[in-house]
Amino acid sequence: MLPESIELVVVTPEKQLLRQTTKEVQLPGADGYLGILPGHAPLITELGIGELSYHDMGGKGSEQLAIISGFAEVLGDRVTVLAETAEFAEEIDIARAEAAKARAEKRLASGDANTDWDRATISLQRALIRIQVARKYRGAPVISS
Repeated sequence: MLPESIELVVVTPEKQLLRQTTKEVQLPGADGYLGILPGHAPLITELGIGELSYHDMGGKGSEQLAIISGFAEVLGDRVTVLAETAEFAEEIDIARAEAAKARAEKRLASGDANTDWDRATISLQRALIRIQVARKYRGAPVISS
C-alpha cells in the first residue's frame, strides 16, 4: 500500500528550515527538475540551483524556496533536502540579489583573462534564481535578461 503523504525536510548547514507533510514536491535536480509523489522509488540525487516547491495535504500551493546546490534523499514517504543554501522567498533581499547579478554580469562581460568563468556563471545563476523566487512570491513580474 502506497503512503498518502510525504514528509519534506529541508536542512542547511546552519539550521533545519522546514519540516512539512506534503502531497507533492518539486526539486531542482542537477540535470533538471524532479517531481516527487508519495510512494516514489528511493533515490539520492544531486541538487542544482533552482526553486523547490511543494503542495500541502489540502492541495494548496506552498511557499517557494530558492535552493543552491546540495543533495536530496527520496524515500517512499520522505524527502530530505540537504542544501548548501536555502531561502524562503520572503527572506530574499531583492536589492542584494540584483546587485550580485550586476556584479556577475560585469565580470562575465569584462573579457578579463583572469576571470574565473565558472564561479562568475554560478554567481549569476544564484542571483537569478533568488530574484525569480522572490518576485514570484511577491507577485512581481519576473524579468529575465
